[in-house]
Amino acid sequence: MKKQLYIYEIQALFDDVQRSEVFEDQKMMTDAVPLFPVEEINAKYEAEKQSENFNLKEFVLSNFDFLGAKISIQRENHLPIEEHIEKLWDELTRTAYEEKGTLLKLPKPYVVPGGRFNEFFYWDSYYIMLGLQVSGRVEMMENIIENCSYLIQNVGFVPNASRTHFLSRSQPPYFSLMLDLLFETTKDENIYIKYHNTLEKEYAFWMNGAEKLENGSAVNRVVKTIHGDVLNRYYDAENIPRPESYLIDIEDSENAGEEFYRNIRSACESGWDFSSRWFADGEHIQTIETLNLAEVDLNCLLWHLEKTLAKSSSLQKLNEKEIDYSERAAKRRQIIDQYFWDETSGTYKDYHIQKNTNTPSEHIAALYPLFLKIASEDQAKAVAKNIEEKFLYQGGLVTTTQNTGQQWDFPNAWAPYQWLGYQSMKNYGFDDLAEKIKNNWCSNVERVYKNTGKLMEKYNALDIETVAGGGEYPNQDGFGWTNGVYLKLKKN
Repeated sequence: MKKQLYIYEIQALFDDVQRSEVFEDQKMMTDAVPLFPVEEINAKYEAEKQSENFNLKEFVLSNFDFLGAKISIQRENHLPIEEHIEKLWDELTRTAYEEKGTLLKLPKPYVVPGGRFNEFFYWDSYYIMLGLQVSGRVEMMENIIENCSYLIQNVGFVPNASRTHFLSRSQPPYFSLMLDLLFETTKDENIYIKYHNTLEKEYAFWMNGAEKLENGSAVNRVVKTIHGDVLNRYYDAENIPRPESYLIDIEDSENAGEEFYRNIRSACESGWDFSSRWFADGEHIQTIETLNLAEVDLNCLLWHLEKTLAKSSSLQKLNEKEIDYSERAAKRRQIIDQYFWDETSGTYKDYHIQKNTNTPSEHIAALYPLFLKIASEDQAKAVAKNIEEKFLYQGGLVTTTQNTGQQWDFPNAWAPYQWLGYQSMKNYGFDDLAEKIKNNWCSNVERVYKNTGKLMEKYNALDIETVAGGGEYPNQDGFGWTNGVYLKLKKN
């Protein structure tokens, strides 16, 4: 598994290309595959860039390949939406049996979010699996799990996506939930035994450094509160601009706080890039402070990982391990209640490590304790009321109550949280609310599909009139988790 990021080796050229905005977006150059040895390209660049008629874009196009950058999915006719999704599974399938540029090698085929992607994304893949389950594509579900396991075994974790520049961060740890989904499909408990070692390795990644922490301190992805309890946070090992958003990060960093780049990258590990959830002032990205927060969703997912490890240990009669992981899960359940439940507002909130209090941001990640059945009946009732009054609109569930222009803020409705919302309400018997969440979002998806022939990455929950749900979305060929969640909700 390649650890070296070749972008660092062409830093001067890369910096010039990104700052000059040679391409329409910054992902293009990041995904480019060198056609010649990097040393050769560097030498050529140094020699040629001084000449009077040097054209930077032409130089790049003649020295790099842009594999799949413009893949487009065409339809002769407007199929019914479910037929369209069935065809999309094959059209969004990729393989990476060898490394190319920044693209990491993977042993199995996988489904990408949309037509312009060649890389495998971590938490997207769980929501894609929901649809694959409905479509009866068990082998592809197994492929996704096998690819995650391969990455955990070879890198130590599943990167944000399968590219070298994501080797400094992961995404919400969904591997244990993927195993549950496959077990629900095949009823084969051996899946937990087969991947026990992988589960342990992922857990070690998230807990790395916990044993050395002093009260009121943090390292990597672990935090020890002033009371001596261990919580987890999102984190990125690097404190430099993201190659895939290079110029944006450099521009945003002006007048920003300390470790701005690491805070930006750490928010990317959550999947929420970006949201008022991370901003100290609730409005401006320059005040981002992801590193100061322990998040409710992450800690719930790690509770699930601990419970799954207790189960996989039990199946193998590893009694000491079963007891250890069961105790860890029980302790985490108690501290989720202690640190993330906000009695005053009747919902779950993130915890500010420095201020030792809940953050003011109200957001949809409050669903996780209900989704995983950690919340009490009273807590679930309060959250359901909060969700119905503040988050549910005609086009689906919004992510926050703040309208900042960031994509993970109001008024956007993202597929993962429609499923989390629906399932959370079903778990506690709020069936009418579950149906409302399902119907509001699915009808929005159907309306936009009817108008555009596309499934979008996200939808505007307020705008149920204009052609493409607010007009802010370029027509995309996809979109993985929308396809998956739509099929799963329609089947339920």
